[in-house]
Amino acid sequence: MDWTTLPDLPYRTAPQMTPAMHDWARGQVRARKCRARRLVDGRPAVRVEVAVLVHSEDGVRATIPRAIGCPSIEQYAAGLVAGFSRNNLTQRTAAPGAAWYRATVTFAWRQ
Repeated sequence: MDWTTLPDLPYRTAPQMTPAMHDWARGQVRARKCRARRLVDGRPAVRVEVAVLVHSEDGVRATIPRAIGCPSIEQYAAGLVAGFSRNNLTQRTAAPGAAWYRATVTFAWRQ
């Protein structure tokens, strides 16, 4: 799958990350299950891209996280995207059938 060609998932309203979501990811890093790999505004962060298969009638059919070497955070991000998408897409797909999109989830926290 060529991630660079996937259009952004068309959210009606941008998802809102909660402090608990960021804290959970920080806990995974602190437990040494994962490593923070990026900085966001000077804070450690983990970013996960998720491919999302959206059907024109049924909505989200699949969420597949891009591997970053941290299965627990990858799967958590994929689950969040599925939840964020429920009844929150501007369109299912432009044409009948299914299409792939990309969503990005970023977890960031203070040290």
